[in-house]
Amino acid sequence: MQEVRDTIQAAVKDLFNVEVEPALTRPDEQFGDYATNVALQLAKQLNKNPREIADQLAKEIKSPSITKTEVAGPGFVNITLTDEYLAKQAFDQKITQSLKDQEILVEFGDPNPFKEMHIGHLYSYIVGDSICRLLETNGAKVRRSSYHGDVGLHVAKAIFGLRELKKERDGRNVSLDSIPTDEIDEFLKTAYAYGAKKYEENDAARTEIEVINKHIYLKDDPAIDELHRVGCKLSFSYFDSVLSLLGISNDKRYLESQTTDAGKKLVEQNLGPVFEESQGAIVYEGEKKGLHTRVFITSKGLPTYEAKDLGLTVLKDKDYPKATRSIIITAHEQSEYFKVMLAALSEIDKPLADKTTHLAHGFLSLSTGKMSSRTGDVYGAMELLLRVKDVVHEQYPDSPVKKEVTLAAVKYTFLKHKLGSDIVVDIKESVSLEGNSGPYLQYAHARARSILAKSSLQGAILNQEAILKGGERSLVRKIGEYPEVVGKAVSELMPHYICTYLYELAQTFNRFYENNRVIDDPREAFRLQLVEAYAQTLKNGLSILNISAPEKM
Repeated sequence: MQEVRDTIQAAVKDLFNVEVEPALTRPDEQFGDYATNVALQLAKQLNKNPREIADQLAKEIKSPSITKTEVAGPGFVNITLTDEYLAKQAFDQKITQSLKDQEILVEFGDPNPFKEMHIGHLYSYIVGDSICRLLETNGAKVRRSSYHGDVGLHVAKAIFGLRELKKERDGRNVSLDSIPTDEIDEFLKTAYAYGAKKYEENDAARTEIEVINKHIYLKDDPAIDELHRVGCKLSFSYFDSVLSLLGISNDKRYLESQTTDAGKKLVEQNLGPVFEESQGAIVYEGEKKGLHTRVFITSKGLPTYEAKDLGLTVLKDKDYPKATRSIIITAHEQSEYFKVMLAALSEIDKPLADKTTHLAHGFLSLSTGKMSSRTGDVYGAMELLLRVKDVVHEQYPDSPVKKEVTLAAVKYTFLKHKLGSDIVVDIKESVSLEGNSGPYLQYAHARARSILAKSSLQGAILNQEAILKGGERSLVRKIGEYPEVVGKAVSELMPHYICTYLYELAQTFNRFYENNRVIDDPREAFRLQLVEAYAQTLKNGLSILNISAPEKM
């Protein structure tokens, strides 16, 4: 792609003595291999008709890699490449390392201890991990982190409940620390539900929970501190078990309790220049930036989420001072909140704010319309994974890779949608071997590997062909697009581009294989090389999605 772009740039320079960055797109194959609208880009600058500019460019764009140029529409130039160049693109793929040696922070997931990990957290973990993999593919050194609310009224309610459950378990001489991992989620939900119910129904319990809440912040009650420690330990043990299942890593966890002092101090230090007093509270008047006013320290002197998030940016910057970028991934309902928080940060430390980006993902729902779990709460992450697992085991009872298929179904269902759009999860569709699904792409890879295994030429040193025949050209052309798709996905932080490409690639291969023999064909050696490149590209793309590529299904 870069060679074609350089050729266009040289032609523009020679004809018009103008420097330009030409845009390139992939048109339908019948029109060529690339198209550029550079004539439209230049029309106003040169005060010329874009069609006239395109006619001149089409004659000047020349390269050993280009066989034909044609003008189309109001001023597009379609470019057809040689078969040899297309084959080189397919077999010698090079992913640009534009982010080499850059340290990038990505925060995602963020379930709160003492509460359930729900499908929103599951989505955040899956999409965050894929974005990390995209950045790493481009050469970045990525630091994965998460942020957890370990203080607040929800924690006080849970600790109140834990205290009651502890009495029951201690009566049986069973320690809270010994709760099996598969029972932790239900145990903490029970504790929280108990505390929440008492808080609403019993005045004495409400008062006691509010006292517990103060002790959590002050850390001045050993018994409550111990329950807080145990609850956090249990929660993170459970979260880790889910992440282990998903194959997702995390370099560092930040706790809300760790950010409180840093955030409050930062706000107080900037009272006047950035923040204002209002009715005893400290606020940021967002209206001056076209936003809205938000409280950063309450009238009781307590830092809000906004102040704590400021504190979090300080901690991250201290831990990773060489980071060139910090990306935060949350649900889109927090978008306006982050606009205000980052606006305030930009007045305190503009370089730090400039390298901080908030990415928002959409809302999840089920095709059945059922949005709550069997308990009536938000739908749990493991509950969805187990439902998909049951369907996979039912449909593919003899598959040796049922776990891999289950994870592929969930991950791909989330990732194939554009980040920010709402998602409807259809479990039956997600596990299908037909259509745009993770298992379909896994099957496509396994099928390609089975073709390669049938040949006696396997492992031979193969040569690229200068002339492509039959359906080879379409497949070679599609394989060669992979680095460009990765580049676009990285620049826009949009994993769905990888999903769309892989599905189109598999369809292109299917059309090729339906009409062209591979084994025992006179062109078997070359076509095996083509199948190998196709399978490897599928595997590479699935790896960015953190989806395995089984050899057999």
